[in-house]
Amino acid sequence: MSGGNAPWSETVWLLAKNVLFTILVPGVAGVYLPLRIAGGPIPRPAWGLRPVAGIMLLAFGTVGYLWCQWEFATFGRGTPAPIDPPKRLVIRGLHRYVRNPIYLSALTVVVGWAAYLSSPALLLYAGALWIGFHAFVVSVEEPDLRRRFGDAYAQYCRDVRRWMPAKPRS
Repeated sequence: MSGGNAPWSETVWLLAKNVLFTILVPGVAGVYLPLRIAGGPIPRPAWGLRPVAGIMLLAFGTVGYLWCQWEFATFGRGTPAPIDPPKRLVIRGLHRYVRNPIYLSALTVVVGWAAYLSSPALLLYAGALWIGFHAFVVSVEEPDLRRRFGDAYAQYCRDVRRWMPAKPRS
């Protein structure tokens, strides 16, 4: 089954699963929990360097996540959820420059909230989140990808860094 030839009902179901995942996981980890940790309503925008940087980080993180999710759905025919991963190895879009752009996008959103809300607690949360992401990637996600995609994934790991975006090595 390829991205452009899927039946309409399958495409709608795939879209629904991606929206549900986005609400339940990045929505909670990147919006609900940061606002709870910050302890209050979102203040009106102030026009200083810190809040503007925060807004930019929020925007970049959101766009990055949505772009990657689009690639997972349309090309990979899956979701970012480990229980419904893409059927094809996604190595295009932002995945050409870093192996984990969805996690980096989520972290960018949290750091954006930290800047916008001037919250050191959110920086600590972002650090804890990164440690959790790293542990999950190394212990669960990468072994699964090696098993499912074999040599293609091994080559991808040689060509593209795990966390630091860079021009692909080959």
